Formats: sequence, C-alpha cells, structure tokens
Amino acid sequence: MQQVEAPYYVLLNSDVEVSANWLDPIIKWMDEDPTIAACQPKVLAYHNKTLFEHAGAAGGYMDALGYPLCRGRIMDTCEEDQGQYNAKEEIFWATGAAMVIRSELYHAVGGLDADYFAHMEEIDLCWRLKKAGFKIMAQPASVVFHVGGGTLSYQSPRKTYLNFRNSLSTIFKNESAGKLCWLIPTRLVLDGVAGVLFLTKGQFANIWQIIKAHFSFYGSIPSLLKKRKAYGQLIEKARIAPNNQKGQFSFSMIWKYYLKGKKTYGELTDEGR
Repeated sequence: MQQVEAPYYVLLNSDVEVSANWLDPIIKWMDEDPTIAACQPKVLAYHNKTLFEHAGAAGGYMDALGYPLCRGRIMDTCEEDQGQYNAKEEIFWATGAAMVIRSELYHAVGGLDADYFAHMEEIDLCWRLKKAGFKIMAQPASVVFHVGGGTLSYQSPRKTYLNFRNSLSTIFKNESAGKLCWLIPTRLVLDGVAGVLFLTKGQFANIWQIIKAHFSFYGSIPSLLKKRKAYGQLIEKARIAPNNQKGQFSFSMIWKYYLKGKKTYGELTDEGR
C-alpha cells in the first residue's frame, strides 16, 4: 500500500464478488465530504444473496463492552435484506472485507496493525479515525457479496483465538484508561462464560483458545502500551474534531441478545442507545 499513489485505497477480500459500478456511490459521497475517512458497501452473503453477511452487513457498531455488532447481523443471527437498512448512515467501523479509505488518513493514523493477522484489525483502524474526529459511513446503494471464512473457516479454533485476543487488544489500545479499569475484568468474566458455552457444545479446542488468547493478551500489555502511546500521538496530529463516538452504544449487546431475546439491530436499538 505504501507503493500505491491514489487518493483512496480499496481493501477487498479475495472471497468477495462485487456488483457493477459498486464504487461509484461510495467515491461520489467521499468526494463530497472530506470528513468521511472510510466507507463500506452493503455486504450480502454470496451463497444466499437475500441475507446479510456476517462480516459487516450494513455497517458496524460497538456496544458498551466493546463487542462489535452490525445492522443486519447480531452475533450469529443474520437478517434477510428487505431494504430495512438501505439508508446511508454514519457507523462506528467499516468492514475490512470491502472498505474504501482515504490513503492519506490510512497512513496518518498508523494503518492496519500487522500483529492482528486477521479479525478486528479494521475495527481498530476505524476506532483511531473516529478518535481523530472523522466519520465512518455505510453506503447501502453499493452492494457486494461475501463468501465468508475465506481466510479461516468459521469453525476454526484459530479463528476463536484471534477474535478473543484481538478484541481485547483493540479495547486496550483505544478505550479510556478509566473505563479499562472495569472493562477488562468484566470481559475476563464474560469470556469465561463463553468458555462454558463452548463446553456445553463439546467444543473443547475453543475453550483452550480463549485461555490462550487471554495469556497472549496479558503478555503483550507492554507492547500494547507502547502502541497506545504511539497511536495516540498520531491521532492528535490527524485530529479535525473531538472524539467521534457516533455508533458506539451505551447498552450491552450480550445482555439484550441472550437475556432479553433481542436478535436484530432494530430490536436492540429500539429501546434506546
């Protein structure tokens, strides 16, 4: 990417089929609004093109505990696309499966963290852009189709490890110090609950991957502290406005999804944000 001279980068997974002229509505919108740092299309499932796809759907958000969710996909529940999320909207993170991002800003805030390998690196990048005051948007007039699981299958224990480790790393690098004091212990407990759920399903390899992810995270705290400081300095240099928290909700998705039975984005957000 350092060798590409262009105003925009297009990050596109190898397991994505694009529709005709899919870039046009995104580029037009970004040309008109310089405060938009990145934008994603609507992402539907390649094998069932009436369903939203897990990686991004109609735009990514974040709950109060640092868990990502999407318009059209909450946890493993993917909705049917009936046009309910066709409005273009500001979001919290854009999918790395199909993202258009300003090249200058990509480098200004440090780009993708190569230590992640896969999973949540786009959320980390978008979070830094939001902290610098920029907007991340979803443009559903543009549509792509994603196979999903192309790098690692959804059943892969390695995927479990990366998701848990990278989620903790993303929170640690981007959340306020005050919130981290209670959020990291809370996530430790909730990750333990996730381990129990894997136990009930007989998925013992995934339990070990959660434990492994936590040990890896705690062992990497010194390097994460350095990254937190370095990225913070880059964010301040790139800043155009105060921290933009649009798309970061005050509710717990886990609570609403599992205990209140709210399975869709509309149900989660109807009760307030």
